[in-house]
Amino acid sequence: MKRIFRNLGILVVLIALVFLIYALTANNKTVLSKDGVRIAYSVYGKGEPALVFVHGWCGSRAVWYKQIPYFAKKYKVVALDLAGHGVSGRQRKAYTQEAFGEDVAAVVNVAGADKVILIGHSMSGTIILEANRLLKGKVIGLIAVDTLENFEYMATPEDRIKYIEPLKKDFVKNSAPFMRNMFTKNADPKLVELVVRNVSRSNPEIAINTMEYYFDTPVIPLLADVDVPLWCLNADLWQSYPEINSRYLKSYHLRVMPGVGHFLMVEAPDEFNRQLEDIIIQINGK
Repeated sequence: MKRIFRNLGILVVLIALVFLIYALTANNKTVLSKDGVRIAYSVYGKGEPALVFVHGWCGSRAVWYKQIPYFAKKYKVVALDLAGHGVSGRQRKAYTQEAFGEDVAAVVNVAGADKVILIGHSMSGTIILEANRLLKGKVIGLIAVDTLENFEYMATPEDRIKYIEPLKKDFVKNSAPFMRNMFTKNADPKLVELVVRNVSRSNPEIAINTMEYYFDTPVIPLLADVDVPLWCLNADLWQSYPEINSRYLKSYHLRVMPGVGHFLMVEAPDEFNRQLEDIIIQINGK
């Protein structure tokens, strides 16, 4: 009986997500990235600065469903699907962080946003750093969500074996425990299973290709072009190293939300929105 109710709860969440995706795509716009791949995006609200939300690995703009209506009341909100994700084009051969940065830049350049804050979750921490290089004069701040814990970290050969090889053997089966480890023990089971199911439906070839290039992308060279405040809004699931990061960037700031996992924007949306709004205010100087 418990399993029936649990599955029913997951079904309700899935139905809600379907309606959300429909609402997002109903406001769908597209632009060609530098390599010709069509990138889908949505624009809501008015006001400066424009907030550009960029999802993480195997995600889509739908992950920001608790942020879009909240922030669109005061700001122009732009949310996009990176190439190979959501309803964006999938013909790219190499899903590099640099190419994803081009996706973000292409959207910003046509969205009528001259003063922007780039907000990136997970692997998009480095993607917004890439986009920042291409959008000089427009970006006034960068907000990395549960990522960039240690600027010096680089994936090791052991990391590749641990994380990538299982996905190559059986993506659907082995992506499930990989994603469940991104939540705390107290996380809502329905939310956890929703994320697991969404990832399992991803294109394995694109997902693995993306992760391989992500592992190959060093952070420190990208910091040379950062001349605006960089904030990390992280969970405490993994340790952050402000003492290391501060060596490389004077404008680096860290906030930690305790008791939540990697998807803090949907696990604790009210607190996340409050923290994010305060960071935006500080960046904007108002």
